[in-house]
Amino acid sequence: MFIQNNLKINIGFNIQNTSIVNFIASFFLGILLALNLTNNNLLLLFYIGFLGCFSTFSSFIYQLFVLLQKRKFMHLFFHYFEVIIISFICFYLGYYLMQIIK
Repeated sequence: MFIQNNLKINIGFNIQNTSIVNFIASFFLGILLALNLTNNNLLLLFYIGFLGCFSTFSSFIYQLFVLLQKRKFMHLFFHYFEVIIISFICFYLGYYLMQIIK
């Protein structure tokens, strides 16, 4: 519990550090897809290799499980949608920025 409490950043609401890593990975995925790489092997290397290792989906699932065990259903609901929605926004932001730069 001590470690989990220290991994929180307070910006009006708590976001786990693992969620921030997922947001960054989503942003980079948007950039990669916007680059429209013709070499699929290179895309797979970065998408599955680097971003797959960098993102923390298993930690996200564990966080949801802990909230479920503690019967904090509202926190579970909001954390789930927070991570999904913010990750998608980060993905789209990366994609959109690369479209502008191109």
